[in-house]
Amino acid sequence: MKSDIIILSVGGSLIVPNEIDVDFVKNFKELLLKRHERFILVVGGGSIARKYQKALTNFDSSKDDGDWVGIAATKLNAEFIKNVFKKNCYPDVVSNPLVELNFKEKFMIASGWKPGFSTDFDAVLLANNFGAKKVINLSNIEYAYDKDPNKFKDAKKIENISWKEFRKIVGDKWNPGLNAPFDPIASKKAEELGLEVVIMNGKNLSNLNNYFDGKKFVGTKISD
Repeated sequence: MKSDIIILSVGGSLIVPNEIDVDFVKNFKELLLKRHERFILVVGGGSIARKYQKALTNFDSSKDDGDWVGIAATKLNAEFIKNVFKKNCYPDVVSNPLVELNFKEKFMIASGWKPGFSTDFDAVLLANNFGAKKVINLSNIEYAYDKDPNKFKDAKKIENISWKEFRKIVGDKWNPGLNAPFDPIASKKAEELGLEVVIMNGKNLSNLNNYFDGKKFVGTKISD
């Protein structure tokens, strides 16, 4: 059934902070295997993508060039995760979130798609395509804030917020490598679809499990 699918947008920096975090990946896999839900994991490019994108700015490159480099990084990370979940996983990495397919496995792994779209937006499109109502954005932050906490000492954490108010914070424009809690284009689409999006620190797996179980959790919930 489609209704039991949850979309997990997994930040690439959780998988490869510097070196591949094998312990995290093992524990992440163990947690998800114990759950009754089915999952589509959208894997980001993370620090690998941003390093290449930053280097590319030294050359005659366009925004699309930066996006293609980032997409390639997501595909590398996604291929790795697909092989981690191999026995319980749809056999191919899905790059087009609009593709029509009937997957029956517990897991499906997706990568970036094409220029102009982040993996956040891919996650939203996949949710719409497969009838999921929830997207969980796993990164290295515990909350979204009303402004950049690295620049403003008075930044306030957000626990619950409407899409209308959240979109005032993130704006309307997307750039390759944009470091926003949930990207502006994805936020607009998620609001249109009435999705619930949760932002949390992916390293805290017991906290993720609390969310699955409907218990109190540390993170930001964005909904209508």
